[in-house]
Amino acid sequence: MATEEEILARVKPGCICKGIKLYVILQAIENGAETFEEISTITGIGGGSCKSRRCGEKVALLLEKQKQQA
Repeated sequence: MATEEEILARVKPGCICKGIKLYVILQAIENGAETFEEISTITGIGGGSCKSRRCGEKVALLLEKQKQQA
């Protein structure tokens, strides 16, 4: 059964400009992506109208969290 956090990640936006959900970004990180550029290549985030300001900040926080858990 999915946790509440996993369920929320499926509905929360990861990249508003491109319409990509948060869970797609989380999957990329779980599969070994370690930089915004790697995550962008895998998921298609970034390069929208905000020029990665929103998703870039979110990805930086997620990558930092991942490093702390390692």
